Amino acid sequence: MGIKRVVVTGIGAISPVGNSAEESWKAVLEGKSGIGPLTRLDSDKFPVKVAAEVKDFDIEQYISRKDARKMDRFTHYALAASIMAMKDANLELEGDLALRTGVWIGSGIGGMETHEQQFLTFQEKGYRRVSPFFVPMMIPDMAAGQVSIYHGAKGINSCTVTACASGTNSIGDAFEVIRRGDADVMITGGAEAPITTMAVAGFCANTALSLNPDPATASRPFDKERDGFVIGEGAGILILEEYEHAIARGAKIYAELTGYGATGDAHHITAPAPGGEGGARAMQQAIEQSGISPDKIDYINAHGTSTPYNDQFETMAAKTVFGDHAYKLTMSSTKSMTGHLLGAAGGLEAIFTVKALQEGILPPTMNFVNPDPECDLDYVTEGARKADITYAMSNSLGFGGHNASLVFKKV
Repeated sequence: MGIKRVVVTGIGAISPVGNSAEESWKAVLEGKSGIGPLTRLDSDKFPVKVAAEVKDFDIEQYISRKDARKMDRFTHYALAASIMAMKDANLELEGDLALRTGVWIGSGIGGMETHEQQFLTFQEKGYRRVSPFFVPMMIPDMAAGQVSIYHGAKGINSCTVTACASGTNSIGDAFEVIRRGDADVMITGGAEAPITTMAVAGFCANTALSLNPDPATASRPFDKERDGFVIGEGAGILILEEYEHAIARGAKIYAELTGYGATGDAHHITAPAPGGEGGARAMQQAIEQSGISPDKIDYINAHGTSTPYNDQFETMAAKTVFGDHAYKLTMSSTKSMTGHLLGAAGGLEAIFTVKALQEGILPPTMNFVNPDPECDLDYVTEGARKADITYAMSNSLGFGGHNASLVFKKV
């Protein structure tokens, strides 16, 4: 059968900077931040005062109120983004195509909001008042399940849970399904809705979040004054398609996905391996599968969380993989504007990566004011930059030592 080529033919997003892929992309090119005061929760209960919340989102624009009440917020985001992505790809599933279309959508923590609400219901009113939809609303795979049901996708239906690497791992896993010939189309990406009492409390307790109360400067990847990430939410969904299938139907092609790397640190539950060793191996794997040399990579959409360890070690990993070329390529963190969408980050950032290839323009890293001697690469800190790029990479790293990298090629 041979190895199949895989291309991106549709994109959809719900994010803190926009309620579509195009709106989100336009916002990051303009350096607009989606970070603001924490309004979803009582901020007096937390040392953290800012979050990257989705704004003005109405799930009833996509599905009925009756159906929406049976889903957690993270599934709302995934479903809306998938509807936009499928429309963008001009795909409707019927007959054999439905059987050859799969879904692979990751989530780091799934329906945390539902879990918290139903636990309170149980405490106050007993088990008989707990919703019969509690478990289906809570489990992380239900975004994939509901997307499959809505679109009638009857191929492989799966979910990768690898913390903040969930979206990127899911895209890579979906890529492999098409590559080996087991599907013609995959609906893939990540979804997350972690701005909840216990999720924020947990991240505060492990000191992962920025304590900077200024929304405009709290997320500052690679800057010397960075002090943690800003929690965000949303979904990024891509339509992956077998190349010949896409060509035969005259599909619009954003970019080709050429390589995927996934490794484990085997080091620590939250801290990356020294020197970013695991991340470096993931990048190397993605480059090798693409059949190119490291110096062909022109741009990296970095994991770039604005945490002290991540940004330093991701920079070190890039130097390990690229050597002197690390100082010639460009690397930016869109989390400086979107915040950290956890399991959805990889989906949204893959969209930004393919748009950078398609349009020849790089999104910036905002808030880089105080250079860190340990972070000395070109982070695109002076606003969006025009660039003729051919190969671009997107990286994600997750608690538990999960590392994932994707390489995309301009078409």
